[in-house]
Amino acid sequence: MRPQAGVGRLKPAPPRQASDVPLVAQAGYPLGPPANYLPSRFLWACASAFCVALWLACTAFAQEPPSPDALLRRAVDLQRAGDTPGATVAYRDYLEHVPKSVMARSNLGALLSKAGQYEEAIAEYRQALDLEPRNVAVRVNLALGYYKTSRISAAAEELAKAIQQQPSNRQVVFLLADCDLRLGENKKVIELLSPLEKESPNDKALIYMLGTALIRDNRPERGQVLVDRILREGESAEARLLLGTTKMNAQDFSEALIDLKKAAELNPQLPDVFSYYGLALISTGDMEAAAGAFRKELESNPDDFVSNLQLGVIFKQDQKYDEARSSFERALRVRPGDPAVRYQLATLDLMTGNTDQACSKLEELTRDTPQFVEAHVSLATVYYRLKRKADGDRERATVLKLNAEKQAAEPGVKVP
Repeated sequence: MRPQAGVGRLKPAPPRQASDVPLVAQAGYPLGPPANYLPSRFLWACASAFCVALWLACTAFAQEPPSPDALLRRAVDLQRAGDTPGATVAYRDYLEHVPKSVMARSNLGALLSKAGQYEEAIAEYRQALDLEPRNVAVRVNLALGYYKTSRISAAAEELAKAIQQQPSNRQVVFLLADCDLRLGENKKVIELLSPLEKESPNDKALIYMLGTALIRDNRPERGQVLVDRILREGESAEARLLLGTTKMNAQDFSEALIDLKKAAELNPQLPDVFSYYGLALISTGDMEAAAGAFRKELESNPDDFVSNLQLGVIFKQDQKYDEARSSFERALRVRPGDPAVRYQLATLDLMTGNTDQACSKLEELTRDTPQFVEAHVSLATVYYRLKRKADGDRERATVLKLNAEKQAAEPGVKVP
């Protein structure tokens, strides 16, 4: 029995042509639209362009620089972590966006100071103070920057301003007293520290500094009281130094030499111990040993005023003029305008044939310090050397007048 048509046997379907496939289905093929269908190719290109644009936008967003607040947080975190170079860079980046941030400039100054970049630190502190003049912490940091670069006068000036705002700040008071002591301003040290002595009678650092100022200011009676207070604690380098200084002021050089030598043996690092030991050695005529003592002081304190000045004098006497000038200039950096150093530099010019420079320096010095007899004597010598006899005679007359006034002021001396 033949099967009926269409029953039990499937007739194969004719192959589907490309034109039979719905257009939507063709456009959705993963590998893109058919090459012979232009509208679908256009839609694919648009979609691709949109994806590229979206990717570029996301990349640009991801590469946006951090906000100023984020920069500041990073700088503070790096500083707390002890990363000085990284924190320095971060603070600089932040200040490009917020240049008037006192806190950031102050912190940057502290980092620069820690790295030994004192000049840059000073610049940052000064800018911070321009923005906030009454910020005591910044002013003290500025003073410390000056102190570390041997600009003691500038440091003292800033500290004096800080004390006007915070008179009870002991740190500032002690630092200013130290500066004044280095500058030879003994009366200022006494004025600063005397009120604190009553509050802290057992503060050894205070007693030592105050006692030193009193002795150098020729007040041995009160100074001796403080020395005795230190001696009650047992023999010390500080007490020996004060005793030696007292004896130096009393012109008892041989006894002073004993105390100062002992002080140097007890504590070779004690500030001023070798400078005063050197002065005692000069007073006893041992110039070679004195030069060695001054060099020893400068090993631990390159900016010691007394050692630089006295070593310069020794160099000048030995005709080591370049070394002498270098020593005098270091001393002048510590005490700008100091008459003794200016006089030494002027006479050094005179000895090395720079007569015109010596004349200019001595004229300026005698104007600023009219009672400086030796300066008038040297200026008269310069005038005579320059064939300016009238000027030389005038300076000579000034010298005679000053000497007469000095003699008249001394007790028991009568000038005929």
